[in-house]
Amino acid sequence: MYIVAIGWMFVVGCMAAVEAATSSVVGGLVTLFIYGLLPLALFLWLVGTPQRHRNRMQAPERPTSGASFGRATAGNENEVGDRENEVSDRENKGSDGENKGSDRDAQ
Repeated sequence: MYIVAIGWMFVVGCMAAVEAATSSVVGGLVTLFIYGLLPLALFLWLVGTPQRHRNRMQAPERPTSGASFGRATAGNENEVGDRENEVSDRENKGSDGENKGSDRDAQ
């Protein structure tokens, strides 16, 4: 992959040098940017996409927002789940304590 990029930049560098020597330095710089750096950046980005995807898949998961960071620790992860279960159990029971028919009873 890099050999193609190096070869392309050599050719574009020669074109830019000829442009700068025969016409103008500004023309040489424009040639370097338009035919060299911009297409090369696009090429390297496109060719590097599979590697970035593999790196992302192998990286350990990180929290997505600052609000959830540090909220649950190893000691209270189960406590949070238990509290959610208690709340849902209370919502499923009527005033007389009977079960209104939750999804767990249907199974």
